[in-house]
Formats: sequence, structure tokens, C-alpha cells
Amino acid sequence: MSCENPSVDKDALMARRPKFDKTKQCVKCKERTGNIVIRHAVYCKSCFFPLISTRFRKSLEPSVNPTPDGPRRKALKASGSLLVGLSGGLGSTVMLDLVTKTYFGAPSVTHIGEEASPLKLKGGKEHPRNMTGKDSEIWRGVPAVCYVEVCGAFPGAEDRTERVRQVVESYATTSLSSKFDFIPLRLEDAFDLEWWKRVGGGSLASSAQSLGMDMTNESKSLYSFVLPKLLIQKFTGLLFSSLPLSTPTLALQTYLSSLPTQTAIHSATQTLVRLLLLYTAASRRASHVLLGTSLTSLSVNLISGIAQGAGFSVAEEAMEEWRRDGKSGELTPSIRIVRPLRDVGIKECAIWAWWCGLRVVGRVRYLGGTQGIDSLTRDFITGLERDYPATVSTIARTCAKLTPKEGCDGVCLLCERPAQHGIQEWKSRTSTRSYNDAPSSSSGHGRPPHIANATDHPQHQPEPSPSSHLAPHLCYACHTTLTSRSSRGNVKHTSNSKVAPLPLWVGASRSLASTPEDSLGEVWATHRMGDGEMKAAIGDLLLNDS
Repeated sequence: MSCENPSVDKDALMARRPKFDKTKQCVKCKERTGNIVIRHAVYCKSCFFPLISTRFRKSLEPSVNPTPDGPRRKALKASGSLLVGLSGGLGSTVMLDLVTKTYFGAPSVTHIGEEASPLKLKGGKEHPRNMTGKDSEIWRGVPAVCYVEVCGAFPGAEDRTERVRQVVESYATTSLSSKFDFIPLRLEDAFDLEWWKRVGGGSLASSAQSLGMDMTNESKSLYSFVLPKLLIQKFTGLLFSSLPLSTPTLALQTYLSSLPTQTAIHSATQTLVRLLLLYTAASRRASHVLLGTSLTSLSVNLISGIAQGAGFSVAEEAMEEWRRDGKSGELTPSIRIVRPLRDVGIKECAIWAWWCGLRVVGRVRYLGGTQGIDSLTRDFITGLERDYPATVSTIARTCAKLTPKEGCDGVCLLCERPAQHGIQEWKSRTSTRSYNDAPSSSSGHGRPPHIANATDHPQHQPEPSPSSHLAPHLCYACHTTLTSRSSRGNVKHTSNSKVAPLPLWVGASRSLASTPEDSLGEVWATHRMGDGEMKAAIGDLLLNDS
């Protein structure tokens, strides 16, 4: 049975807008039969390759040249070398192929994927593919491909380093100009002093090498560094001591196992991979780091990041500038992290890899379990891209317009992204409390014995001085990562030690380098006063009940 109005003339009705995916003709050339539907538009194979290549270049090339003082130069000339981050996944594999064929391949007469006559150069004489000699060197030095192996964090995972190496070396056989330096890294290098020295991190003091934090509760986890030996001697009765010397792999597993939720483990892994790439790029004097984040993955990262408290740094997900903390406060060159596939969906990447015959190694996709925030977000975005493809690009464009209301308050020590101002003040007004810290007088019922025995500690336990607190130096996202709680239960702690190690760049930060001493060389400590002490301190000011 029809619901339309029979009295209305058929010719008076507005014609329905035709969808491009209802026709078989390519919308670009309007001659050949289409092979793929991209956001309700049909493209043939010949028009598909220049379409993706153009989107790739439009996302990358505006950020190649450093911002000049005068008129912008027309030629592309970066201030440093290039580092390509390769995860082995689909997006990074397609990005490596595009970078090679666009900027480091032999002079081409066609668009990528086309076959044409060699009588006419495609792209103009100033296109990077058609330049020769020094004019073709957009980035200085030899480009590098860096791969971070994460199997050390997840026992039983496959080591894909050699398979990724073969993919990178396959481009050197096609053209001598497309040879890359392959730099294999491991996730546990974030806790390896040898790697830290190789990237120019310098020598760390023994106290900085054994820096850690107690993860037993929220207050101690963020306010309790393992302090230098001088402070440990001054703080009589301090429960924290230097971490025992261990391997980087054990330190990594201890750090991840101490995190409260599965989502926090995935977030911490992403942070470690990103900073390993950045410090490696800084050691090679690179000006750009390219990541193969597609439009689909970018939308997932944006939504999941906002859900985990990273809304202040949402603009850094698309493109960011990172500057290494120089020695003695010196100014170091900035590194731009660019995601040139941020306008290319995962569907287009899959078609590119299929038609070009690319070898996709695959990556360890740890999303924090089926109920993790990242896993749920990816399922949601994937469903949107399948049913409503235009909404995925809308998410990225909308988030690109967001700007923070207030300025930043320095850089987070853990992720080295801008930290929001006033986080500590905002957290102090939060009324959420842990059951472990709730006194029995507040509810009228005593705590269970196993919780009371585990949480009771001396009333006069001294605390570290404020200059050694970690919480004021964290962004809200990292603060949430370390202290978040799950209604489905937290991660089981496999380590008996309550002190979790920290990445080496945290201990190397200049904001924690100074020792909290006064002019006489004394170290001051503060402790929480009990009810009796507070009453005795103000006893002379209290009025009698009578």
C-alpha cells in the first residue's frame, strides 16, 4: 500500500537527486566504465590513481616548506630529512608506496598506475617526479623508514621485523633513487639506556634511570617518584626506593601491567610508539615524520581520544609540530608529524594495495579487548563508513575546526603534547573517590579486612616535596590513563612490585632535573596531619562549648 498523496500531479513532484553509484559510468572521464564507488561517486581504474595521488599531495605538500618570512617559495624544499613511520598495516604500506613513486622514483611520464606515451611529461617540469639532480632533493640526506616492533609488550605475538625489512628493501631494487635506510626499533627501547644514548639523549643520572611511580592508588601513583638517594635518606620511613636493575623488556611489561584498564594499555602503547619515532627522527635531523593514518583511522583516533580525555590536543591528531627539549634550554628545530592519507579512506587504501600488488605485512592490533574504547570506536566508525560514507569525513573536518578555549600550560612529560592549564584545580573539585580511601566513619560500616589491611598505613608518613610531583606535569589524557577505573574490572597486576618504571624521556626532562633544596642544602618534606594534630595546632583559637 502506497503512502503518497494521490491528488498531487506527478509532474509537480521534485525529482529525486540521482546517486552516482546508480550508474556504471566514471564521473571524472565520463567515458570508461567505473570500477570503484567512493562516497557515492563511481571512478574507473585510470582515474582512481591520479585521484588518490592528488589527495595525498594536497595533504602533504603544504607542510613541506618551513613557514618563510617573505613570499612563499614555489619549489618544495624541506629544512631536514624525512622519516617514514611504517607499522606494517595497510595505511602505512600504501603511504610508503605513494611516497616512493611520487618523490623518490625515476622521472615518470604518466600518473601513477597509468600507461601512456613517453612523448609528454605528466605533472609539469617542476613536479618532483620530473626533476633531476639536486632539484629533485626535497628532503635532505637519505630518507629513512622506521618500524617499531611491539611483540615485547604482548607475549606470544609474532616478530615482524624481517618481513617489514623485505618490504622496504623491495623498493631499492626498482630504482636506485628510492633507497631507504631501514631503522628497526622495539617498544622496550623506551626503557633502554643504550637506545637513549644512540638518539642523543645523553647520560642520565642513576636516580633518573631508576625513576618510577607507585601505582597502588591515585594519590601515590601521581605524587610519588622514586626520589634520588639524597631525598630517600632525608625521608625517614619513606616506602619508596630505587627500582632494581632489570631488562628493558621486563620494565616495559611491568609498566603496561601496572596500568589500570585495557584501554589504558592501548593508549600507552600508542604514546610509546609515537615518541620512539620522534626521538629517532630528531637524532637524524629530520624535519618531517610521515604516518600512514587513513581517514578511517583518523576518525577512530579522534573519537576515542576525546572519550579518553584528549580533547585539548585533538588538533595534534591530524598534524602537529614537536620540538625536542634541548640541553640547557637551547632551541631545537621542530619536527612536523604529517598524516598525508587523512583524506583517503581505508577502502581506497585497500583498492590501491590490490591494484598495485603491494605486500601488506599486517600489524598487531591491540585495541584493549572487545569492550575497550578503541575497539568499540573502530566498530562504530567502520559501520558508518559502510552505510554512511560521508559521515566519516565529516568527523575529521569537524574536529579540525576545534580550538582550545585557553592556552596550554607547558608540555606533558609522558606524551610530550600540550597540557591544558588548570588540570590540578579541576581535578581537586572532582568528588569521585576510591573506596579504599573512604573512612569507616563516612558510611558507618567498617571496611572489609582484606581492604583495611592493604590500605592502612601510618598517619605521619612523609610525602615528597611538591617539586617532585608528577601530576602537575601531566596532561589530562595521561592523568586519566594512569588513574582510570573500569566497571568491568581492572587489569590484573602480574608484578609484585608496586613501583612501575617510567620511560627515559620522563627522567630526562628539565622540569624535574632540579633537586628541591633551599639555600642551606636542606630538603623539605610535607605530610598529612591527623585530626588530633590539627586540633592541637589551633586549640588556642577554639571557643569552649560552654
